[in-house]
Amino acid sequence: MKVHIIAPYESMLPVVRACLPLYPDLEIGYSVGDLEKGVELAKLEEKNGADAIISRGGTAKLIKEAVHIPVIDMHLSGYDMIRSLTLASELKDKTAIVGFSNITSGAQSIIDLLDLPLQVYTVRESGEVAPLILALKNEGYRQIVGDVITINATISYGMKGFLIQSGRESIIRAINDAKQMISYLHYKNDINKMLERLLVKKVQNLVIFNGEHQAVYEHLTDFDTNPLNDGQYQSMNAELDAAKQHLHANFSLDGKSIDVEGFWHDGLEASYRMYVLAASSVKRLDLKGVECKAASFPEPIAMDAALINNVASLYKNHEIIHLKGNRGTGKEFLVHYIHNELANNGMLLTVDFTEFNESALNGLPLDDIRTVFLKNIDRVKEYERLNDFICTCCKSGLSIFITSNDQVSEAIAAHQEINAIHLPDLSRRTEDIEKLTKFFLSHYHQTYGTTAMNIKSEALALLKDYSYPNNMDDLKRFIKQIALNEKEYVIQKETIEKVLEDDGLPTDIIVSPKATLKEMEKYIIQRTLKEEEYNQTKTAERLGINRATLWRKLKE
Repeated sequence: MKVHIIAPYESMLPVVRACLPLYPDLEIGYSVGDLEKGVELAKLEEKNGADAIISRGGTAKLIKEAVHIPVIDMHLSGYDMIRSLTLASELKDKTAIVGFSNITSGAQSIIDLLDLPLQVYTVRESGEVAPLILALKNEGYRQIVGDVITINATISYGMKGFLIQSGRESIIRAINDAKQMISYLHYKNDINKMLERLLVKKVQNLVIFNGEHQAVYEHLTDFDTNPLNDGQYQSMNAELDAAKQHLHANFSLDGKSIDVEGFWHDGLEASYRMYVLAASSVKRLDLKGVECKAASFPEPIAMDAALINNVASLYKNHEIIHLKGNRGTGKEFLVHYIHNELANNGMLLTVDFTEFNESALNGLPLDDIRTVFLKNIDRVKEYERLNDFICTCCKSGLSIFITSNDQVSEAIAAHQEINAIHLPDLSRRTEDIEKLTKFFLSHYHQTYGTTAMNIKSEALALLKDYSYPNNMDDLKRFIKQIALNEKEYVIQKETIEKVLEDDGLPTDIIVSPKATLKEMEKYIIQRTLKEEEYNQTKTAERLGINRATLWRKLKE
């Protein structure tokens, strides 16, 4: 028996893998795909001989309409709901649960039982999701809990999305249901499979529709996915319906020309439309280092409100903003936050000069762009082209952000009025560590299915006393290791001590007689820090220096 599990999100896969040894008599495959992508994967697995598909929620519903093999819907358990809602409520943001009744009815009961600070909104169809989330954003909500379709809409509006994940029990129940169903169904036909193999040897790319305009067969050798959309097929179906003979069509897609031949076939019990596809080899423009999108899912902006207001004022006046600060201070997060809040659904164009050649600047489209983000401009060699591009953006009323490792070159500063904003290091805003820690815990729960949902006060105090030379980058890396190592629901102080020790502060260092003064100083600081259980305040007191000096020496 061959079963394929289509997980609508990546972090379900570790749980799926843990269940596989329980079924040695089944051939179980798995992949990740949500909604339409999940449908494409399901069609591929049906073609490859899968006996049943397992998926969840809206993805499972769409797959049922697209394939001719059993589709098992992986239902959420009460434990799944309790765990996700408890963790979401810890993040302190104004939060709503949005979904179909199969999610919201159970969620409301749990919220009432546990007295969680969450609001529930039920939708009847997928088209209601996006307008509802936009309305909630305008009402001050910053986090939405729900299924994958809800989370995708949430992130598109620049809000936080918290996915309700399926646990081990739900996956095991679905596999058992699939196994039972497969044992009663025998849909394969040897003659049909033989004829199919003969056909695909001659025709490399074939798509077949039935009389109800539904795709019933797809074999694509030259394409990773079907290159034509539903509207294009509907147009050809209508033309074949009128002629009932033969058609030839050509489509241009992403720089490729796709030729299509269509045929009408009247079978014994039904009529079918068959399309043979062929692609030409037209090269497309390479735009490495360029990204254009409407909104992003930002990490939390743990910064002084006055600083954010100053940046927002400059943005509204279409000023050029140069964000300065050490690595990991949140420069890119601030760009995304300001764009999401103020761009009024305009597009964010990001150009990273570590990959992008400035000679192609004039070819970048600026239609519908509201914000231009120029990263690593110290890599630019021909500043005249960059100056011309910046002038064009300013004349078009676009807001511009600049980040670089060094000061902005005089070749730009001499021609442009640039406003420099300095972002402070995390050591100067330790009060933000709790908010960031809980956000990163949520992120790694979503990504890896980790257990920890909260952190003890003494463990948090230990994090606040530790130095972060790379600021939020270091904190995020630490929280990842802590979350992966913590087996409890609440992070313990001992877990953090172990991770910090394993991270590079040695348990014992032998100082060479030839060591330099700086090396000996580093040894003394590290040894004292370990003896004081990584408490920087106590370490600084023992060494007779202030905490800022200690932090600077640790960073060297």
